Amino acid sequence: MLKSTLRSFLAHKGRLFLSALAVILSVAFVAGSLIFSDTVNRTFDRLFASTSADVAVSPKDDSDERVPTGHTPTLPAAVAKEVAKVDGVAATHVDASVENITVVDRDNDPVGPTTGAPTIAVNWYETERSPVRLTSGHAPRGPGQALLDADTADKKDVEIGDPLTVIAPPGSFEVKVVGIVTFRTTNPGAALLFLDTPTAQTKLLGDADAATGIAVDAAPGVSDAELKKRVAAELGSTYELKTSAEQAESAADELGGFLDVIKYVMLGFAGVAVLVGVFLIVNTFSMLIAQRTRELGLLRALGADRRQVRRSVLIEAVLLGVVGSTLGLGAGIGLAVGLIELMGLFGMNLKSTEMVIGWQTPVASYVVGVGVTFVAAYLPARRAARVSPMAALADAEIAGVGRPLKLRALVGALVAAAGTAALVGCAVAGDTSTSASLLGLGVALTLVAMVVAGPLLVRPVIRVLGGAFPALFGSVGRMSQRNALRNPRRTGATAAALMVGLALVGGLSVASASMTKSFDEQIDRTLGADFVVNGAANPFAPFPAEVTEKVRKTEGAGLTVRNRFATLTLRMPDGKSVKSTAAGYDQRVDEVLNLSYARGSTARALAPGHVAMDKDFAEEHGVRVGSVLPVEVADRRKADLTVGALTDMDLAEGPGLEGGLFMGLGTLEKYAPGGQDATLYVNAADGTGAGTLRDRLESVLDPYPQLKVLDQADYKKLIREQIAVLLYLVYALLGLAIVIAVLGVVNTLALSVVERTREIGLLRAIGLARRQLRRMIRLESVVIAVFGAVLGLALGLVWGVSMQQVLALQGLKAFAVPWSTIVAVVVGSVVVGIVAALLPALRASRMNVLEAIAHE
Repeated sequence: MLKSTLRSFLAHKGRLFLSALAVILSVAFVAGSLIFSDTVNRTFDRLFASTSADVAVSPKDDSDERVPTGHTPTLPAAVAKEVAKVDGVAATHVDASVENITVVDRDNDPVGPTTGAPTIAVNWYETERSPVRLTSGHAPRGPGQALLDADTADKKDVEIGDPLTVIAPPGSFEVKVVGIVTFRTTNPGAALLFLDTPTAQTKLLGDADAATGIAVDAAPGVSDAELKKRVAAELGSTYELKTSAEQAESAADELGGFLDVIKYVMLGFAGVAVLVGVFLIVNTFSMLIAQRTRELGLLRALGADRRQVRRSVLIEAVLLGVVGSTLGLGAGIGLAVGLIELMGLFGMNLKSTEMVIGWQTPVASYVVGVGVTFVAAYLPARRAARVSPMAALADAEIAGVGRPLKLRALVGALVAAAGTAALVGCAVAGDTSTSASLLGLGVALTLVAMVVAGPLLVRPVIRVLGGAFPALFGSVGRMSQRNALRNPRRTGATAAALMVGLALVGGLSVASASMTKSFDEQIDRTLGADFVVNGAANPFAPFPAEVTEKVRKTEGAGLTVRNRFATLTLRMPDGKSVKSTAAGYDQRVDEVLNLSYARGSTARALAPGHVAMDKDFAEEHGVRVGSVLPVEVADRRKADLTVGALTDMDLAEGPGLEGGLFMGLGTLEKYAPGGQDATLYVNAADGTGAGTLRDRLESVLDPYPQLKVLDQADYKKLIREQIAVLLYLVYALLGLAIVIAVLGVVNTLALSVVERTREIGLLRAIGLARRQLRRMIRLESVVIAVFGAVLGLALGLVWGVSMQQVLALQGLKAFAVPWSTIVAVVVGSVVVGIVAALLPALRASRMNVLEAIAHE
């Protein structure tokens, strides 16, 4: 039996090739994501371990900012002198650094990453643990001198002697590059600018006696843990102390968020590949077993029992999984190399020669590859085991033709009912977490129900989709439609691969269209200012006060209202503590934003010591107008704020902005000083046209490339572009699903052509032309692809409606269906069907008629 299995596997290797591709793709994404994340983690662990001070002293900051406020936590630089007196301290160094800066050259072009990585300004001192070394020029020796890292200098064509402008929180200042530094290990993608320590304290922190931290070097023979204990005894609990290992762990945790995004995206692709590949493998083994009915019957007649036949098929599946996993692991290594090179374009200089392939990667690869093929082949193997020895005497098939679908109907109906109940529960749930959980359950159950019940829909749906074929294409069209109807299980499984990808696209397209429409309506309803000035890369990014002054002094600028943010924690009447970000506005905010209130007014909301919040948030926590809430802000300042108003605006709440909290700018500055403006709302003065004011504002802000001027239409475009990022990911997933689905259709048609060789020969013998034969197979492929698209889009629309109900709980209440996307998907499915049929149709048309008729 083992010899027979191996010979069978080798005899059908061509037919198994397309199934192997699905395994290769899924394993490649799993292996690639694991290798890439392991490589980045190892690289940065080495970087953090080699550059962290033995002990670091920093200000305590529990703010956990999800919305930047511009506030830089500091401690007195004199702490360094206190620490230096501690026994076991070899040296101390004052750190003064900020990340929220912009550096521009003489043409006002940014010198630094434009891909999201920060531009960091740091005070210069060199030790054995410095991440960089001075490779040309000299160290900065005054307020007008700076060092720049070599990678940034090369990319931006900056040389020693070039002038730069640094836009820091306290204001802008000019420097001249006097030296270039080179990274000792890996460049994490950031741009580094170094100043001498007094300049960094004054120009970056706005205080010559402030520091962002103290780096402590241990004396020989003193461990980091022991040194931390001694320093803590000297300083008490006022500051946060971390050893080198703890610093590296914290830095790795911060990096982990970025890596997790890439990792989970890659694993998402792997999941789609696995899910769609299962249908392909099930179909392949089902058809191969159907074609080998006589062979399996002969094995049974020669003495093989059912267990041996089942084991034979499963061994073939395992062999397929092993081959696919091995090739997929190799492809995953190549994919990881590509990701490493891609990170180089974003400034993160990783080395593919230092790639890390841990033992978990091959284990996960083979578990996924072999596991998927084994599970997918199990049901076909069970059917193979039921072949009777008498099947060796006849042209019997066990492909499932004519077998009743009653069990499928019952199981499909039960699962569909459960899925529908979950989606209905999602629509009526009152809180986001419950609704989202029910949505996930409903999506999973309805997908399973559609896969199980898909064959039941083949005959009614394909009769409609192919109903015009006889009239348009005559007997060829009639035969193509009947071929698709011949085996509902096979047609359903083939279409299911395409259905999965299109259901995802349909659902997420509806959700994104609804989000876009909701934001458009909110902007129309709330934005009353002529122009908004905020960050180009991040709309919440703060900017220095000099920008506000220049905007206010712009000719033709009328009312200018400032907006900034502060992180705070509120103690609610229900006993819960809520951490959120509150906005602060100038008093005349009513003239630039259209605010509506359930209770109270803008005057009450912005009164000293008052705060406003969303009415639903207030009801959830038992808050009403007049309630006094204990509040703690970023640097542990405490206050009691009175609720002055409850808003009723149905606005979307982003991460960190829960509750729609806002207050007067005076109140915010009193309890959270040191912040920066994040947005300016500007109206044109009387007699100044909007176009004229815009030109003047853009001219004034030309030295600040991190800022942009937006009107209402620009704001909508910005939101659409941000939502489009999600759509691009969805379309990438669709592309992968379509690739595998095309492989599935090609495989099904190719095996079907082999299965129907004698039938095709007879058709050719009675006069069917080659062109007609190719057309028949193309039409069969098209109707199967469109069938999958119809099921996928129908399911996707149901998911999309449910997703919109979850979004509505976050204030995004508009609903929209992207009909252009729907039409494009249907047209695309026709193209998929035509492309998938090209090779099978060509092969069928080239068959020798007599050999085909004589085929066994």
